[in-house]
Amino acid sequence: MNTDSHSKLSPPVATKQPIHASHHGFEKTDNYAWLKAENWQNVMQDPTVLDAGIRTYLEDENAYMTSCLAHTEELQEVLFDEMKGRIKEDDSSVPTPDGTYAYYVSYQTGSQYPRFCRHPRDGGDETILLDVNTLAEGQSYFQIGGAIHSPDHKYYAYASDNKGSEYYTVEVLDLETGNLLQDKIENTNGNIVWAEDNKTLFYTKLDSNHRPKWVYRHTLNTPASEDVLVYEEQDSGFFIRIGKTQSNRFIIINANDHQTSEARLIDAHNPESEMQLISAREHGHEYSIEHHGGGGFYDRLIILTNKDDAEDFKIMETPLSALDKKNWSDIEYHRPGRLIIDAAVLKQYLIRIERENGLPRIVIRNWIDGEEHAIAFDEQAYSLGLSVGYEYDTETIRFSYSSMTTPSQVYDYNIETKERVLRKTQEVPSGHNADDYVTRRLYAKSHDNEDIPVSLLYKKDTPLDGTAPVLLYGYGSYGIAIPASFSTTCLSLVNRGFIYAIAHIRGGKDKGYRWYREGRGPKKINTFKDFISVGEHLAEEGLTSRGNIVAQGGSAGGMLMGAVANMAPDLFRGILAEVPFVDVLNTMLDDTLPLTPPEWPEWGNPIESKEAYETIVSYSPYDNVEAKAYPNILAIGGLTDPRVTYWEPAKWVAKLREYKTDENLLLLKTNMEAGHGGASGRFDRLKEVALNYAFALHVAGKIALNTET
Repeated sequence: MNTDSHSKLSPPVATKQPIHASHHGFEKTDNYAWLKAENWQNVMQDPTVLDAGIRTYLEDENAYMTSCLAHTEELQEVLFDEMKGRIKEDDSSVPTPDGTYAYYVSYQTGSQYPRFCRHPRDGGDETILLDVNTLAEGQSYFQIGGAIHSPDHKYYAYASDNKGSEYYTVEVLDLETGNLLQDKIENTNGNIVWAEDNKTLFYTKLDSNHRPKWVYRHTLNTPASEDVLVYEEQDSGFFIRIGKTQSNRFIIINANDHQTSEARLIDAHNPESEMQLISAREHGHEYSIEHHGGGGFYDRLIILTNKDDAEDFKIMETPLSALDKKNWSDIEYHRPGRLIIDAAVLKQYLIRIERENGLPRIVIRNWIDGEEHAIAFDEQAYSLGLSVGYEYDTETIRFSYSSMTTPSQVYDYNIETKERVLRKTQEVPSGHNADDYVTRRLYAKSHDNEDIPVSLLYKKDTPLDGTAPVLLYGYGSYGIAIPASFSTTCLSLVNRGFIYAIAHIRGGKDKGYRWYREGRGPKKINTFKDFISVGEHLAEEGLTSRGNIVAQGGSAGGMLMGAVANMAPDLFRGILAEVPFVDVLNTMLDDTLPLTPPEWPEWGNPIESKEAYETIVSYSPYDNVEAKAYPNILAIGGLTDPRVTYWEPAKWVAKLREYKTDENLLLLKTNMEAGHGGASGRFDRLKEVALNYAFALHVAGKIALNTET
């Protein structure tokens, strides 16, 4: 057995089995590498084959976590009931029209999973296309990936995962008979696209290292073994994904890492036709494409690109007959600091969503006269989303808006009349009065004098005298900007006196592409220092006090948690690290892991580069654990997680136990039946959030069951 025996309240102690390695002249010893199962690839698909010693250690940690938080179980139930009470159980999305039908997702009272439905476009009886609750019966985990109807509305293809390992199986329903076809395609990444002939599916298949490597073409009612290989990615550092233009004219095969793009087109009306390469990959050149044509417009591609040093992107066009980059011409010029996030193409309109000074807006241009107008809002911090639906020749788009105090609102927007029609407001059945809360945007100075945006939410009666605890959330990687959107869950903390804060740190694109560039690779340390600067600013401004902050982050944000716990442990009362990427150096040194080669552009390649090795080892949380006092820590992993493998948080906690000098809580929970996203059911997921928040309330000294501050 790889763990010492212990009583109920004694923390598990992992045995040390040192493994030595040398890279670029640096020696390193890993005492807990044994927690990585040798057959980890098999464990992803069948968790029962996990080594017994590893399983025992993980289960002992789970038992220890449960015993340490046993006194919060009643609070967890209260929190769960509160959060569940804020969810409209019999909810549904706004139907999205496509030809003669409108498609939507609905939930029934008490159900964990959605139903995919449609009704005639102009109203009529509902048809349930896919009831995920029925499919999930008897499964501890079940998740739908892609789900899409055929262009003629006769078939419905969907991809499902029942392990949490993100190996999806594609199946097809005949919507006229309600029966499944014999077609069954395994080991996909859930990405599926219909050709316009209504009998051909394109899908992406995973290799043995869980990387999307192949695009195949499948004909309905034929064995998957006869599927035709369309594209094979030769570079293990590139992801591939398939899509379709809004015009339905082309299938798109995208290949990209975090800095470089390449796209190919296939005629969606002639799915057996040859692929057409748009622009060969060139390091640092990112681009995405859409098609525009028809109705008097010549056929052209619309290209969102960073060509010509357009760091914050611009929009270009080129005729279909002249794809070479030398023929590309500008439509929307680059403007530094104004990041164009995405561009959508309708028959009559070009729509872009852009962000400036941390706030998004939607800008619409008429193709005929070039006139533009914007959709924007006045709150200090908000979230804005765009959906153009299924149709190409339409004057209506859909957008969603929310802020940290305002529940989500879904509008249909007529581009010609500029009329907004409110189609749905997120209901909070247990009640929500936005006037009881305050949302603010403030700026913290970084160590190098940058202004870091911070979004705040708190109750109006929360004392701003330094006594209030703060839940400080951060991510700061891959250029992902965290929106200041409405959350029904965090209200359970805010109602108990917490200030909820989002640190929009470098590594995201909250302030443009430069904000991302300044927080990745050799400059990754800025991400961690920014987060620390935000915490210190909140204390200096008297909103909270040093040591009264609970930090939260997941995945790459979990790496942030591990780094700041090492760098500024006295700033934080607690650390919530969800599926934390904390064993950065070892992971980046292992090119067999699913995401390692694709991640080298983000973090650096320590196998080939001494400089990258030195940079990563300087902040990698696992490698920088040392003998000192740490905050209270709750780490959460998933056994079948292919993104952040379960052994990363397990090793981190084992090493922290060995070194830490304090008496604070150090807890590990491994979800033995789920992966990166945690539990799949909407209510089961709330139980995990309730555990996190109970931990935060416990360490902050606000364990009271009621919501009085």
